[in-house]
Amino acid sequence: MKLSGVFTTAIVLMAAAMTANAADDTKFIPGKQLTLIGKAAPTPDRYARIDTIKYDGFTDYQRQYLNQTPAGMALVFNTDSERILANIDYKRRVTGYNTTNIAMAGCDLYIKRDGKWMYAGSGLPSDKGEAVTLVSDMTPGMKECLLYLPLRSIIDEIYVGVDPDATIEAAPNPFRHKIVFWGSSFTHGTSANRSGMAYPLQLQRATGFDVRALGMAGNSKLQQSYARMLADTDADAFVFDAFSNPSAKEIRERFTDFVSTIRAKHPKTPLIFQQTIYRGGRNFNTKTDKAESEKMALSEEMVRKAMETDPNIYLIYPVTDTDGYSCTDKIHPSDLGYYNWMNSIRQPILDILSGYGITAE
Repeated sequence: MKLSGVFTTAIVLMAAAMTANAADDTKFIPGKQLTLIGKAAPTPDRYARIDTIKYDGFTDYQRQYLNQTPAGMALVFNTDSERILANIDYKRRVTGYNTTNIAMAGCDLYIKRDGKWMYAGSGLPSDKGEAVTLVSDMTPGMKECLLYLPLRSIIDEIYVGVDPDATIEAAPNPFRHKIVFWGSSFTHGTSANRSGMAYPLQLQRATGFDVRALGMAGNSKLQQSYARMLADTDADAFVFDAFSNPSAKEIRERFTDFVSTIRAKHPKTPLIFQQTIYRGGRNFNTKTDKAESEKMALSEEMVRKAMETDPNIYLIYPVTDTDGYSCTDKIHPSDLGYYNWMNSIRQPILDILSGYGITAE
């Protein structure tokens, strides 16, 4: 009996040691020790997008939730680890019906190879606080990494996990020329499979521009609250998806004042307006088709009129599809649709910005 007791105690101790070793097998670094990119302007909360103390006029939904998400932000770092994990302390963990949970609450990792950002892995940390492995079994050597944060959840901190003996260090921002995007759920990335697939972030990786993506899902209606914030934002150029959310009436009433507020502090900065995309749900819905047609016609009219007196305003035309092959929910594009969108505006934006000495890498 005594021998059996010793044997049992030994087994228990071995099991405890194995558990401890498993827990010690990964070194986690808080995101605050790494470089954060993608913020349009400083905020009291590191992972919030807009300082809602400094700026007023927001609804409770915008102030308490939408402005607080880290959509468009990413960590950049170098590591020689052969695996990379992620864990998140959430303030508010969000899921959705028309966007994957990985995009809503998870992470999207890219690693540079031969000068290009390549998809490396993505995943969703457990709601029980367990880390997710984004990539493993990589070849040895230092890697330049880009880790996009969740689209719609609010986070307190993110932790990057690496091998216990690996090096991980903050890396400089790999992008240049600050281009601020502001717009609707399209700009936010709704219906994307991963957070890095929002069209502005695809453009970021494709061009090397330092994109700051402010997608305000359902809430980009040419409001003065956002115009004041944008006016205070340092930028080499602004790109607006400004006509997807507002009604034709709101466009007519608000567009001129929206531009005037930004122009007061950015008199010659290029303002590039995008026509709203053709939504698949209008193909057979006559009411939707009529409303969308009226809105697109008025948007064209308003921007063209502004262009007559302002040589630094532009209008471009994104394309996803018209047959619905890249539409997920009658409104939002899939990853393919966002890729098509990025490709359709890439050259027009490059052509415009080249006139200001702003060039891709």
